[in-house]
Amino acid sequence: MKMTARGSIAALMTCMAAAGAATPAVADSVPVGVPLDAVKTTLGVDAPRVATAVPVPVVGAPEVPVHHTGDLLPSPILPSMPITTQLGSTLVGTPVPNLLGDPKTDGEGSLEAPATDVLARTPGAVVGAPLTMPDGSNYGIPNLTTPKLGLTAPELIGAPSALLGLR
Repeated sequence: MKMTARGSIAALMTCMAAAGAATPAVADSVPVGVPLDAVKTTLGVDAPRVATAVPVPVVGAPEVPVHHTGDLLPSPILPSMPITTQLGSTLVGTPVPNLLGDPKTDGEGSLEAPATDVLARTPGAVVGAPLTMPDGSNYGIPNLTTPKLGLTAPELIGAPSALLGLR
């Protein structure tokens, strides 16, 4: 079977369309209710209500290595990967009986943490070759140099917060 240029372009376009259509929708977080009903039936006390969300990390595209003048290898040689997610909102509510010694002051305490976006980056590796660029004064032969090895720092960016309330 002989593949023509037109046929290979059509096959490539078909593969790209299939890959674009097969991309699933990604949720930021999955809501979860924590079942604590057994506490009330077992111990006979009002159980707290807990609702939260489990974050779903999404891996982004890695950084593109950059070639610098005078270096044989791109930098960073192992790029860092960005990972984004959303810490879902969390609500904890619990009854607070006899707050001031009087049953009329029964209330509910709550702790609420709103949803927060978080960005993390994995560390990357920077490697320097043990040779320099070709040296014209040395008949085009590269010179030896001290090799370099290093890691880029990982990052974690976010601003989680919490609200404490009493009703």
